[in-house]
Amino acid sequence: MEDIQNYVSTHSVTFLLPISEATTYIILAHRHLLPNHCILPFPDSSDFEILADKNQLFHLAQDLNLPFPESVWCKDREDGRLAVDSIRSFPAVLKPSRSRIVLPDRIITTHVVIAHTREAVEAALSRHDFFSYPFTIQSFVKGEGQGIFALYREGKAICFFAHRRLREKPPEGGVSVLSESTRVSPRMQSIAKSILDHAHWNGVAMVEFRVAKDGTPYLMEVNPRFWGSLQLAIDSGTDFPYLLYQSHCMEDQLIPPTYHKQRLRWLLGDIDRLYLVMKAPLSKYSLSSKFMNLVAFFIPHAGTRHEVNRFGDMAPFWFELKRYFKTLLKR
Repeated sequence: MEDIQNYVSTHSVTFLLPISEATTYIILAHRHLLPNHCILPFPDSSDFEILADKNQLFHLAQDLNLPFPESVWCKDREDGRLAVDSIRSFPAVLKPSRSRIVLPDRIITTHVVIAHTREAVEAALSRHDFFSYPFTIQSFVKGEGQGIFALYREGKAICFFAHRRLREKPPEGGVSVLSESTRVSPRMQSIAKSILDHAHWNGVAMVEFRVAKDGTPYLMEVNPRFWGSLQLAIDSGTDFPYLLYQSHCMEDQLIPPTYHKQRLRWLLGDIDRLYLVMKAPLSKYSLSSKFMNLVAFFIPHAGTRHEVNRFGDMAPFWFELKRYFKTLLKR
């Protein structure tokens, strides 16, 4: 943090925007060290924690009577082991309270685990160190991933945007590899607004849902910072980074965003997803299902834009591709 503080002071930085979850935690905890001229477009740490900590978030959803998956809150793996017998159906979702656990000497990266049996739950609890920290065990919601993107200024909503996930990695639910902008659902906007209003939000956030077949939008999590599919919103006419800057520094010039329908594809993530489908047992994906996934991969929707590999600036893609092959060699 001392390096950031010195850089901000030396270069007279007036607008500081942490991107990763870990850096956001650290900078928010030490925002009092930043000079007064530097704007940090985030709420207080206590308000941030309400949304960033998933255990707190689902308790809030319960208090606000919002739809979320049936949940058991666990303090650690021993709590989880005691809760195994209370799981009524499988698969079950083991969801760490944080994506990154920041410790004094290191940062632990976590991930969601989908367990199909009690034995798989036990194995996951034993295998992963991050289950030494709070998490929830939730029922699995079959449906489509959708999200509401929001911009707030000091507790006041400025604009909303929506997307749906057409393909995810892993296929049963995860990060978006093919997404599409869509009209904002009044019901999901209302849920998102209830949460963000309660937190007196300041800045950007993405409220993620899993929409069941009956249309119920179940709250999955909130990204209290910029999210992975941000480029989709920008391509669709809602430039959240610039709008965030305008809302804090050029409020009198804030122009309502335009909207047009757009699709966005993360190519390397989509390749990984296809690999997971093709190697899955036939009990999970039949031969015809695998074939349809293969066809869909090679025949994308007309007008789909790529998230990373863009001819105007291919440097990010070459960097990502290099890391991708390094990861493959380690498997």
